[in-house]
Amino acid sequence: MKRAGRRSSGARPPLLLALPALAAVAFLGLPLLGILVRTEWSELAGHLTSPGTVQALKLSLLVSLWALGLSLLLGVPLAWLLARVPFPGKAFVRSLVLLPMVLPPTVGGVALLLAFGRRGLLGPWLESTFGITLPFHTSGAVLAATFVAMPFLVISLEGALGGLRPRYEETAASLGASPVRVFFTVTLPMVAPGVVAGAALTWARALGEFGATITFAGNLPGTTQTLPLQVYLLLQDEPEAATSVSLLLLAIAMAVLIALRGRWTGTPVDRVRPAAAVPDADAAPAEPAADVEVSPAPAGARCSLHAEVTGFTRLTLDAEPGTTIAVVGPNGAGKTTLLRALLGLTPRAHAELALGGTDVTALPPHRRRVAWVPQDGALFPHLTALANTAYGLRAQGVARAEARREAQAWLDRLGVGHLALRRPGQLSGGQAQRVALARALAARPRLLVLDEPLAALDQTTRAHVRHTLRTHLTGFGGVCLIVTHDPVEAVSLADRVLVLEDGRALQDATPAEVTRHPRSPWVARMLGRNAWPGTATAEGLALDGGGTLVAAEAPPAGTPALAIVAPEAVSLHREKPAGSPRNVWPGTVREITASGSRLRVLVTSDRAPDVVAEITPQAAAELVLADGVSVWASVKATEATVVVL
Repeated sequence: MKRAGRRSSGARPPLLLALPALAAVAFLGLPLLGILVRTEWSELAGHLTSPGTVQALKLSLLVSLWALGLSLLLGVPLAWLLARVPFPGKAFVRSLVLLPMVLPPTVGGVALLLAFGRRGLLGPWLESTFGITLPFHTSGAVLAATFVAMPFLVISLEGALGGLRPRYEETAASLGASPVRVFFTVTLPMVAPGVVAGAALTWARALGEFGATITFAGNLPGTTQTLPLQVYLLLQDEPEAATSVSLLLLAIAMAVLIALRGRWTGTPVDRVRPAAAVPDADAAPAEPAADVEVSPAPAGARCSLHAEVTGFTRLTLDAEPGTTIAVVGPNGAGKTTLLRALLGLTPRAHAELALGGTDVTALPPHRRRVAWVPQDGALFPHLTALANTAYGLRAQGVARAEARREAQAWLDRLGVGHLALRRPGQLSGGQAQRVALARALAARPRLLVLDEPLAALDQTTRAHVRHTLRTHLTGFGGVCLIVTHDPVEAVSLADRVLVLEDGRALQDATPAEVTRHPRSPWVARMLGRNAWPGTATAEGLALDGGGTLVAAEAPPAGTPALAIVAPEAVSLHREKPAGSPRNVWPGTVREITASGSRLRVLVTSDRAPDVVAEITPQAAAELVLADGVSVWASVKATEATVVVL
């Protein structure tokens, strides 16, 4: 088997593809080989140190470095605009960026001459107003090199920005960072490899520019005669010297490409840390115990919430200061859209938002004081846990020392204070999520929105962090919204549970009320109940999935309703029972799973909807239950709760 695998993985490529590929390699490599073969190696040092070559090299370095500086100044904002901002004509602007890459350089030089020459569109104005003459001047060579080289930076950086999830920048904005601060402290550091790759290519292209330079700036020794132009002149009188200078340019270009190692496209390079470098949350020696007393955060300003959300999600939400609302619902119900509308980050929904009686609808996200913890935490990978936690405070103008002290206190509260100097890549999933929570809580928000904040934690750590979070929320003066799929979180953390379905509020009540009378089949199933929608009739509840359920307290006929039956209220029999149950139907066992010390049995039937029964292992053994076994399910009328929809 192993030998076959080796033959399969090392199969020869078809000749129809291999031969043209080899021909292409030869076609590209032979000219370079020609330079190496024809170089007079004994005369190489003399050729490269001649006065004319040294002067051209110095000028080339000057021009290429100035071109790189201009490209960074103009190209970085342009790449960000193309990657992040939708606007009419973006395709046209991108075409303009690409044009110098496909345009013959001499045509580019002519275009520059007609734009900035003495008789061009801007040339006369520049000369009369500022006394600037670009053609046949070193500044003209810089302009020509920038024109042909800047697209390499823009394309490389746009690719890097496209691979960077906007969630990092959105999280930074929710912590109070202005767009400019986000750009310089989050965006640029995270796309630094793309910037470096683009800058290297831009510099190499500017260093080798010939056509646009000679057409627009001329070929004046000491003024515009760069190395490529020097090669052109040497070919006429000293071809051996021209070959030596060409070898120098070739070596520079190859060194740049080898150093980049394929990163010129701007695609982020994944660096996977060894598993041993990321300690498990439970294995950390300084991990606080779950029963450590956590002091609540100092209470801030009391801020109520009033929001009228329109768009995909449509609802009105009011909450008093200190209220925690759990937002639940199936996938696609609009939970995350609601949070992003409150943050001002989505066009799918719009929120008229007032916090503490102050209308913040017109304010940008960084001025709303709405802190957000996304599902993955979105920790900034270039900052330590301490710097991540202090980020919001620093963005709000808090002094560095004070921000770090408060950030350390929050990390200690969440049980990760000993990890303050680690970067996110050195944290386990649970540790990273707790740092993200600390960062949001430290930002002193008026509204706190958490998108499944405990989903990445193991059960033990989740209990500890849930206790810590509940302790903080007890003294929190604002409103907190928590998106969750965990009924324990909804019941233990929230004062209210908001049930969404298709962007609408289906139920907004206390956890106890939602637990007793869920108005959504999804919520009932999340709570572990059987939930069957139907319509009330004179005989009982006609279920949408087939069959009729008799309940002790049925609504008036024609009323849409939801029947809820606890799994432990469902009895299973091998023979049809003859007793008090009013609801009996045959079925087939399809799945048996363990739930704590009991078993959950899924029974399907063509006469009624699927039903889950919870029984003891002893009862399952007595009934000889297994997949495919025929059984009878029964439910007493008094065990069925009917909720009017």
